[in-house]
Amino acid sequence: MFGRGAVWSVLGRGKEACGRGTSKFLSRPVAGHCFRSDLIPALCRRQVRNFSEQKEGLKLLVAGGSHPQKVVGIWLFGSAAWVFSMVVLGGLTRLTRSGLSMTHWKFTGSLPPLSHQEWLLEFHKYKQSPEYHRVNRGMEIEEFKFIYWMEYAHRMWGRALGVMFALPYSYFLHKRYITLRLGLRLSGLFALGAGQGLIGWWMVKSGLEEPPSEYSQPRVSPYRLAAHLTSAFAIYCGLFWTALSVVMPEPPAESLTWVRGAAKVRRLALPISVLVGLTAVSGAFVAGNDAGHAFNTFPKMGDTWIPEDIFEMKPLIRNFFENTSTVQLDHRILAAATLISVGILWWSTRKLEIHPAVRSVIGGTVGMAALQVTLGISTLLSYVPVSLGTAHQAGALTLLTFMLLLNHTVRRPSLSLLKSLPQVVKAH
Repeated sequence: MFGRGAVWSVLGRGKEACGRGTSKFLSRPVAGHCFRSDLIPALCRRQVRNFSEQKEGLKLLVAGGSHPQKVVGIWLFGSAAWVFSMVVLGGLTRLTRSGLSMTHWKFTGSLPPLSHQEWLLEFHKYKQSPEYHRVNRGMEIEEFKFIYWMEYAHRMWGRALGVMFALPYSYFLHKRYITLRLGLRLSGLFALGAGQGLIGWWMVKSGLEEPPSEYSQPRVSPYRLAAHLTSAFAIYCGLFWTALSVVMPEPPAESLTWVRGAAKVRRLALPISVLVGLTAVSGAFVAGNDAGHAFNTFPKMGDTWIPEDIFEMKPLIRNFFENTSTVQLDHRILAAATLISVGILWWSTRKLEIHPAVRSVIGGTVGMAALQVTLGISTLLSYVPVSLGTAHQAGALTLLTFMLLLNHTVRRPSLSLLKSLPQVVKAH
């Protein structure tokens, strides 16, 4: 994932901050804010010992000491990475038009066709669907097998995530590693994950219905696609934030000056995070309306800056969710606003006294925002190839990851840590 080095730098520095500057590294002058990657493993090991101490005003999410915090953190980061891969696989499934190949759904799942006769039966079911009649008429069974396996893999990967999450969760509960606060949070995320399968089938069902016009191609409802993708993003964000909270219970802060600087960053980071989320949701409506296949020019949309038909639907609100021209224009505007806002964040904080880890994440966010806009433009100009389209969807979640990491890194420290901090970092 883009920026992985920055993420681990923050974790190492954030953990060391909880130890209140016991490292020689943190006692050095911070001019230049250089990172030394060879120190990160040592910092992490030292901080794991510090985590076992329950401090006044700081409620840890994991009980039992340093080892439980380490293994629970690894499990949660692994679960978040699994959800990330689910989003990428879902994008591949959509872009290869594989999502409507399975015309039935079982909550517990089912075995794939294992014989030629079973494949013929599944193919016969698909031949009854609107997509076959209007898009894939004449498709050979080998072509059908490809799209079927794509959809089957996506569904089974999601079910495997449920098992991978539930079994360690049960074990950690049995070992009493999970506190009540963490248990409630994880139970909610597990319920949302279980409901994600239902949302996915609800979405697919809309694509199995006859389109309203004989000239329309069957496709899933953009509203349902947006709900499915937004739910996946929410599950990922919940898991990633919780994992960070387990391994980094205190933000990186070695002085009150840096805490005040982080508070200024936080006031900008929160609204920008909302903007990043809105841009991602608007991208789901672009995908749901196949809007990426229209106006494949940039910066203009065709021969004009603003298409004439952006408000042709009645009532007016429908245009923002169903009108191809309006949906793509909205996404362009939000993407540009996101890039500009992230640039303003970097410019506004470049002279602030903030922790080097915070500055590192801001720099990574700027780079990721620029990369994501570049991917979006390239995808549009190339008529949405599968590779670029998938990378663009993954890029949206990666940018959101940076914003989560930034907000987590600049959150307010506990009262006990605040009382112990000097005004400025002491140099030796």
